[in-house]
Amino acid sequence: MHVKEQLLNLKPYQPGKPIEEVKKEFNLSKVVKLASNENPYGCSPKAKQAIVDELEQLAIYPDGYSALLRTKLADHLGVKEEQLIFGNGSDEIVQIICRALLNQETNTVMAAPTFPQYKHNAVIEGAQIREVPLVEGHHDLDAMLKQIDEKTTVVWVCTPNNPTGTYINRENLLDFINKVPKHVLIVVDEAYFEYVVADDYPQTIEWLNDYPNLMILRTFSKAYGLAALRVGYGIGNTELIRKIEPAREPFNTSRVAQAAAIAALDDGEFVAECREMNKKGLKQFYDFCEELGLEYYQSEGNFILINFNRDSDEVFQALLKKGYIVRSGNALGFPTHLRITVGNTQQNEEIIEALKDFVQ
Repeated sequence: MHVKEQLLNLKPYQPGKPIEEVKKEFNLSKVVKLASNENPYGCSPKAKQAIVDELEQLAIYPDGYSALLRTKLADHLGVKEEQLIFGNGSDEIVQIICRALLNQETNTVMAAPTFPQYKHNAVIEGAQIREVPLVEGHHDLDAMLKQIDEKTTVVWVCTPNNPTGTYINRENLLDFINKVPKHVLIVVDEAYFEYVVADDYPQTIEWLNDYPNLMILRTFSKAYGLAALRVGYGIGNTELIRKIEPAREPFNTSRVAQAAAIAALDDGEFVAECREMNKKGLKQFYDFCEELGLEYYQSEGNFILINFNRDSDEVFQALLKKGYIVRSGNALGFPTHLRITVGNTQQNEEIIEALKDFVQ
């Protein structure tokens, strides 16, 4: 059987280890997962209630157009309903973009390391991939511009960047967008948007009318705490959305997910509290790093990348035995770092103590 050649050397996405597996492997009663940038405070009670209310409708297909969620979200963001496309997580929007715009005649430009699904989906479509190394954890926008040519169809910008947590300020991002040729789609992935506290982080939605080649990705998986339900979305030019919409699977977001997302949008207070707690949690990690002289990146996400100056798998395993699941930097292009999701105050205190034992 002939499978696409591009798939033969591709590995499927490796999620963080499941809690159940770690409990069994190390005979532990308590395991804390800080590997997948999930919200330690769960989701809004309003979203939970909406899920319960929707359970009577499980035999009925969802609205393929996500009409109620579309209206609610368009109003929330201040955009037209036709400017939105919904996905099974923002991962699926990445897949739709690649499916619609990439082929063997094209190339795509991205930072490295960054969110791996840009490259993964581009490889499947047979496009040429041009990766530009980060400089001190930040996108090298000038070097990315130099990689763009007439065959480039998509350039990816992840801000805050996963796995570093670094962001691109308003001035630098706008300058970059102005220099990218009009035939190239600029995808600005803002999965961690709701966690950002930096004053000069851009409000990119305000730019959409001026730049038809700009698309913004966001999700309900992070700050809204609905990762299990998989709802992400893209915001872009009406014409662009209309053209790529046929690449979207029918019924790709569930009834339950749509109902929960609508309710989550009604609880801005919950998101604001999560942002505030995340800021305090990051400070716990910053203080720990300063105290022990460890290098780290200032993060605008709900995770932190720390350099332990040794093989990250070694530190990863040591934490695993103590019941903490984190992300080894070996899988992320940072072989001496760990990416740790910011947990609640107690979880942060406990993992920091475990790390202190190991480092000292």
